Amino acid sequence: MADQLISTADHDTLPGNYVRPEAQRPRLADVLSDASIPVVDLANPDRAKLVSQVGAACRSHGFFQVLNHGVPVELTLSVLAVAHDFFRLPAEEKAKLYSDDPAKKIRLSTSFNVRKETVHNWRDYLRLHCYPLHRYLPDWPSNPPSFREIISTYCKEVRELGFRLYGAISESLGLEQDYIKKVLGEQEQHMAVNFYPKCPEPELTFGLPAHTDPNALTILLMDQQVAGLQVLKEGRWIAVNPQPNALVINIGDQLQALSNGRYKSVWHRAIVNSDKARMSVASFLCPCNDVLIGPAQKLITDGSPAVYRNYTYDEYYKKFWSRNLDQEHCLELFRTTPTDTS
Repeated sequence: MADQLISTADHDTLPGNYVRPEAQRPRLADVLSDASIPVVDLANPDRAKLVSQVGAACRSHGFFQVLNHGVPVELTLSVLAVAHDFFRLPAEEKAKLYSDDPAKKIRLSTSFNVRKETVHNWRDYLRLHCYPLHRYLPDWPSNPPSFREIISTYCKEVRELGFRLYGAISESLGLEQDYIKKVLGEQEQHMAVNFYPKCPEPELTFGLPAHTDPNALTILLMDQQVAGLQVLKEGRWIAVNPQPNALVINIGDQLQALSNGRYKSVWHRAIVNSDKARMSVASFLCPCNDVLIGPAQKLITDGSPAVYRNYTYDEYYKKFWSRNLDQEHCLELFRTTPTDTS
């Protein structure tokens, strides 16, 4: 099955099962390349201003970049380097980790969900469960030799950053600083090490099509040399050009539900290019499976009734994986009243 990986060979033409129907293609010429994405300096000593900036970014974009985030620059560079080294391994070495079963905790796979898709995405990825580390670390790749040490150190740093961001997001909603962390329980943590090889016909396919993230918060380490992330803003796709040494933060579906729809889990996608391969490392903070999720009670008023019903993360995640990535927003299935489509 590992012969499905696209990182094991160079490609002169795009295989037919990666070609999107014309109406679903990325239309790269229409993308806004110079739009500004909010940037938040987490070293700002003015807490009220920092919280206000985080809240404004969550409302307006659902995406923002953070500077002075506390994750050492040397570590982020090492993470990208060892990720590249992993995908350069011989095919037979990578084949040991290959699986197309979404339920597997540690697996190397391709596209998104090859069991269900009719058109594939130009991406290979290594999916890792990261918390608690002692449970999963022994099953992580042992090659390259430094992989486990570098990635596990990064996982711990990113988890702490995520919890600090939860505090600012909670405050920006008028909630207690520890509200989100407490209500989401002893959270799981996953990572996707994404590799997008050079693509012979990038206009015809995606690295990942438009989607929202099913988790609570995503922290993305982007390739500083090769852009590829795009977000939907007011009906237009805008390119996210990475700031030096920044990390990209995006609101996941669970924070949209918890905020009663005030903060949006924004549609985003990954495009590919014909000149260079691209790497990204996405870290996901996820609620416990049995935690009950819904709008914070403080955000439900007579003028702002609950937009979503309560549900468990397990129920949500199963629905998310049972569908295609680019179908309607999965949260629509959990609304208290159906969306008016007339």
